Parts: sequence; C-alpha cells; structure tokens
Amino acid sequence: MTVKRSLALVGSLFLFAALLFSACGATENAKTQTADPKIRIGYQKNGPLIILKNLGTLEKRLEPLGYRVEWHEFQAGPALLEALHAGSIDFGRTGDSPPIFAQASGSSLHYIAVGFSKFEGSGILVKENSPIQKAEDLKGKTIGFAKGSSSHFLLVKALEKANLNYEEITPAFLSPGDARVAFEQGDIDAWVVWDPFTADTELSTDARLLVNGEGLTSDRDYFLASSDFATEHSDILKEVVEEIRNSSDWANEHPEELTKMLSDILGIDDASLKLAVERRVYGVEQEISEEIITEQQAIADTFYELGIIPSKINVKERVFSFEKDGVK
Repeated sequence: MTVKRSLALVGSLFLFAALLFSACGATENAKTQTADPKIRIGYQKNGPLIILKNLGTLEKRLEPLGYRVEWHEFQAGPALLEALHAGSIDFGRTGDSPPIFAQASGSSLHYIAVGFSKFEGSGILVKENSPIQKAEDLKGKTIGFAKGSSSHFLLVKALEKANLNYEEITPAFLSPGDARVAFEQGDIDAWVVWDPFTADTELSTDARLLVNGEGLTSDRDYFLASSDFATEHSDILKEVVEEIRNSSDWANEHPEELTKMLSDILGIDDASLKLAVERRVYGVEQEISEEIITEQQAIADTFYELGIIPSKINVKERVFSFEKDGVK
C-alpha cells in the first residue's frame, strides 16, 4: 500500500470517527433534552433579558409545562451567537449586527422576535473640549467601537451622511470597557457606543454626544434561537416571547424600580441609568415585518459592500415563522 493511500485511509478513519462522535453527541443532547426539558437562554447584563431574568416570571410560566430555565451570561453578542451555533444555548438576544456576522459565518440561527427601535441612546461621543463639532470633523480621526456591533453600522452611516468614506477614519476595535479607558485617556478621538454606556459617559466624564442614531439606524434588539430548538419547541418559544413582552410592559410602567434594578446589576449610578431608561421604550413588535427585514438586510448589504463580511446573505430566509416552520 502506498504512503498516499495509507494517509487517505487514516484520514477517512478520522473523518468517520469524527462523524460518529458528532452523531453520538447530538443523540445524547436530544436524549438529555427529552429527559430534562429546559431552555438555555443567553443574556447580557445590559439587555432586556436581564429584566426578565430578575423578575423570575418566565420560570413560573414554564414550570407547569415541565420546562426549566437555565441562564447563561455573555459579555457580547458575537460570543453569545457562537454559543448558539455550537449548541450550548437555545435562545438569546443581541443587537442588530451580530446576527448578520453569524449568518455570514454559516450559523443556522433563526430570528424569532424583534424589539422596538432604541436609536436615541446610541451615538458618537467626543470630549467636551474636542475640536470635533460635527460628523464631518471625524475625517482622519481614530474612532473606537466594537467590531461587528450596532455601533459599527451607526458609524458607517454617520460617515456616509457626512460624505466621508470609512477609509477616511482609523478604526480602533474595542469592547465598551476597553474603549471607555481609551476614550478617557485620549487614545481615541471619538467613541461609538450604546446605552447605558453612553449615558454613564455623558454624565460622569467630560463627554458630549456628537450625534445619536436618529436618521442613521433603528438599533433594535433581536431575539434568536437555534434552528433545531425553534423547529422542535416553537410552542415554548411563543411562551418566552410573550413573557418578554410582559416584562417589557413592566419596565415601561415602573421606570424607578427598573432604574434601581439595573443600577444594582450593572454598578452604574442611578442618574445614568435614569437617563438611559428615559430615552428608550422596551417592547417586542407584533411580527418581524417586511419593513424590519428590509432594515436588517440594508445593514447586511452595507457590511458586505464594505468587505466587512465575506459573503452576501439573505436575512429573510433566517426569519422564523411560527405558522410555517414550527412543529404542528
């Protein structure tokens, strides 16, 4: 037997073993889910799911249906969606851009529901004494933001409106925590971010909001599920979405209690959280309409045209329909 044939045989055996292991793993996961029905939810501390988690109403709603709720915390949307793709969680929430990057990377995620627009709390921050007075002044400047985030798209649109090209600024890809330090130390000229980080920086440092997201982006929350969970447990997802809607109503009706809750969780002062709460409305749209799909597709197309994602994607084909796609 030649060396080439031997290597091919060994490679085939490894591939067979990998496929067998993968199949066994999937079978074990299915058995576990059947024996111990649960929904594993990924959340971020600054998102609407933290409100649902703290109220504890979802657990009460799903208990009579025989389902447990497991909560898994993530620092950012991309990591949450990696876990969704890997099968470590079943459901989660991110901003508008992470699902686009995940889909472009081959994720089989499904869009389940969408939140209200919250553009007012997202924007571009500069120092109070900065010579940058308008978006046109960003030319040649170093700007910090999280790559692949809603802030990434907001910046692109702000530059476009100011007749600037993306190549005319120097991007600094930074998480909100690292960007805050860089901003305060003067290592970046501007910072693009979302609430409550925007509000906290506005009120606790010498910063001002150059522009917010008005006319640039809708900046929505998207609630997403793995393909398998969405198809096999659509009845449970309906219950989850309804409870997100209920917790959003509570948040809108109890701004003072919500401010205190988020302040305790995030370690951000009440004044900053009060500002963040006042300039957004929590909620879930009745459906992911054609208009919203077009919104999201425009973001995806922009990232593709700039060469930020490797391939063109079709957002609509990943939008879940409870009537068409769920188990009857």
